[in-house]
Amino acid sequence: MLPRTDTPPAFDERSTLVTFLDYVRATVHAKCEGLSDADARKAFLPESPLMTVAGLVSHVHWVEYYWISVVFLGGENNHPGTEEDPDREFRIALDVPLTQLLDDYEKQCAEYREVVAGLDLETRAVRPISDGRHVTLRWVLMHLVEETARHNGHIDVLRELADGVTGA
Repeated sequence: MLPRTDTPPAFDERSTLVTFLDYVRATVHAKCEGLSDADARKAFLPESPLMTVAGLVSHVHWVEYYWISVVFLGGENNHPGTEEDPDREFRIALDVPLTQLLDDYEKQCAEYREVVAGLDLETRAVRPISDGRHVTLRWVLMHLVEETARHNGHIDVLRELADGVTGA
């Protein structure tokens, strides 16, 4: 895993985008450090039974998969969700050790880092989004920063509820 920093080596747009994406990716790992599998599977919010640390780690993994592999690259959609159970990635995570979820996520991140490294930020996605437009790599990277950062906030709250651990 890359060092956890939000300061890019240069302040151009690409360096800033990929540094912030790597920072929020690494924050997923940092928030989970030392958390037990049992606590990672606990749903602390009665009205949100899918809201677990394990489920959120699985979710950020599959969100990144969808936006890069499926939308941007045009690959086959192997997301575990179905029409009957669109949030299945949250459920299946409860049967997987947290360390495996984190390892799988990091392996995927490393692969995607390489995939996008040589592409221009103006490169358009193969598949259109719901409004018919083909977003750029720039948009996909920014969307992943936003999505992962938002879910880090959820993980942060769940971690504090699980064992009292807080942190940056």
